[in-house]
Amino acid sequence: MTDSRFFRRAGPFTLAQLAEIGGGALGEGTPADRRIVDVAPLYRAGAEDISFLDNRKYVSAFEASTAGACIVHPDLADKAPSGMGLILSAEPYRAYALIAHAFYPQTMERSGVSPHAMVDPTAKLGADVCIEPGAVIMENVEIGDRTQICANAVLRPGVVVGADCYIGSNVTLCYAVVGNKVWIHGGAAIGQDGFGFVMGPKGHLKVPQLGRVVIQDDVEIGANTTIDRGAGPDTVIGEGCRIDNLVQIAHNVELGRGCVLVAQVGISGSTKLSDFVVAGGQSGITGHLKIGAGARIGAQSGVMRDVPAGQTVIGSPAVPAKEHWRQIGVVERLAKKHGGA
Repeated sequence: MTDSRFFRRAGPFTLAQLAEIGGGALGEGTPADRRIVDVAPLYRAGAEDISFLDNRKYVSAFEASTAGACIVHPDLADKAPSGMGLILSAEPYRAYALIAHAFYPQTMERSGVSPHAMVDPTAKLGADVCIEPGAVIMENVEIGDRTQICANAVLRPGVVVGADCYIGSNVTLCYAVVGNKVWIHGGAAIGQDGFGFVMGPKGHLKVPQLGRVVIQDDVEIGANTTIDRGAGPDTVIGEGCRIDNLVQIAHNVELGRGCVLVAQVGISGSTKLSDFVVAGGQSGITGHLKIGAGARIGAQSGVMRDVPAGQTVIGSPAVPAKEHWRQIGVVERLAKKHGGA
């Protein structure tokens, strides 16, 4: 059971409704009118809860669960306890996410401008905007309908934020154009100077950073992530990207659609990621590279050369995954040989 101080639950729903929401089908013998009031993990779910099974490691927990219903792949339906209602899906985790959204919709619960916020008279605010205490909205800012600006966020001059966005507490936005349905979590800094200098014995001369950060629709950016504005061309975050906490994206970087960057990834300037690239935690990508569509970069990898589309690379310096594991095998064999000498 979720904490009602923080989460407001919708419902209840029938299993027929949940199957439609999740894009699944009711299992044989599952009562369509069974009432479900909440979502819960397998080990904790009760007779009025729905859970899910997406990993075969948890089949034993599924078999022992007292959940009233479960979302499961058809291949594992025969493992269900007697009396458990089933929603069959080829993608149980995705179906669960859709159903959980139905129970806990992400909607803004209030609107209006706090008297303790500072909003410049030249700012343009859409309908049902919420601006919390301590937020600072500077001159010529534009904010779209139903967007929430949380406490102590700062939107500097000229920033544009689209509709249905969430800008978390202590976020700073400057030199940025943000699309619709963008979530930016607390402490993120977006649009600050890129790290550009002419280095030399006379001192390091700063190069003016004259671009923007352009964030397309349906992007999520984690807490304390930093995205530098471009030096001339823009830094671009493509539609549907998911960026975790504590990620650094340098000036002129371009992310294609649907890229996923896990915590502590760092991308150096002018590197371009094509659509649906995935970078594991703490991986680093040097500057001026091209990472092909669908490429996967393993955690803690150091990428120092272009990566072709669809390739998985691991290690530092990063190499194709098969080559990496061959190298590991050789090192292990050498270590055993040396240890046995």
